[in-house]
Amino acid sequence: MRGLVYSVLRRRASVRWYAGGEVGRDVVERLVEAATWAPSAHNAQPWRFVAVFSRGVKERLARLMGERWLRDLVGDGVPADRARAMVEESVKRITGAPVVIVVALTMRDMDRYPDERRSRAEFLMAVQSVAAAIENLLIAAEAEGLGACWMCAPLFAPEEVRCVLRLPDDFEPQALITLGVPAEKPEKPPRKPLREVLRFDTWC
Repeated sequence: MRGLVYSVLRRRASVRWYAGGEVGRDVVERLVEAATWAPSAHNAQPWRFVAVFSRGVKERLARLMGERWLRDLVGDGVPADRARAMVEESVKRITGAPVVIVVALTMRDMDRYPDERRSRAEFLMAVQSVAAAIENLLIAAEAEGLGACWMCAPLFAPEEVRCVLRLPDDFEPQALITLGVPAEKPEKPPRKPLREVLRFDTWC
């Protein structure tokens, strides 16, 4: 069992393009259930998921987020032609996925504080909890033989995501996961060596 777990962890890589073939709702339910097994601060489980199968919804979501990104890119000084090409590729990645899972965060069941310092810490605890759930989902997708890619576009266009998906006001979009049968087998980028990221007892 230990070897199997480590094997899945090593195999997982971001898959951006998908072959034909549907992903069943039962599979998505299994993946999201696996996501909910993640640890969370206070066991508040602040994650919420919207699984998008509808091509129309995917297209509207991708288009509105893309329009927002295009404005940002041009505002940053990126040449318009290049900016449009970047946005178009992102739109194709989203609309070309059989399923898109949008992950949001809610502070409903998190603790509340009167000061900014602890409120910010509490929010970050919720963000970390949601991130742990997303990683569980990605690992479960790999175990199912599916490809997935974690995209953070909703962070840059939260109102657009709320509008398209009709999210409650307190749902804060965090990520978008594309999901499907892989059309590619991407090489996993090299990881930094342990000597660069690990120390024992103190850092220096």
